[in-house]
Amino acid sequence: MIASIQIQPCPEDQPVSSGNTSLQTMGDRLTQLQDAVDQLATQFIASVNYINQHHSLEILGPRDQIVVIPKQEADQREVDPHPEEVFRAALLELAQDLITKEQQIEYLISILPGLENSEQDQERNIRELEEELKVAEAQRQEAIKEREVTLAKLDTVIRSIRRP
Repeated sequence: MIASIQIQPCPEDQPVSSGNTSLQTMGDRLTQLQDAVDQLATQFIASVNYINQHHSLEILGPRDQIVVIPKQEADQREVDPHPEEVFRAALLELAQDLITKEQQIEYLISILPGLENSEQDQERNIRELEEELKVAEAQRQEAIKEREVTLAKLDTVIRSIRRP
């Protein structure tokens, strides 16, 4: 029943075509974290469903009664109690699966970038990224101007050519 996730390595020296490697790393890890949380929720639902369907029928209060279902309706029962030792073993396995998934989530949280950085370091990183963005925008604006000049020259050349 154990559903494990693969923690994808995100080495800082891995070549990246564009963007900031640490941002891509954080995005990858956040995706893995979201997947793990989704899997944990699914495991919780499956565990509760198993317990609901396979618990033993017991009287919990003085007014409780166990309803006996006739044999012709036995396959339609809402509760199909498993033997006590099988049920306990299944509960143990379900609990271990939930603990394992929770530990994987804790690990993913612990390796998120930025957690080891102070608030000042994170603010400095944001300022650096803002500066990189300003430089990239200036380069884009320069490229747009260069394109306009080139288009104007091309238009002049095309208009100067006489048709035979």
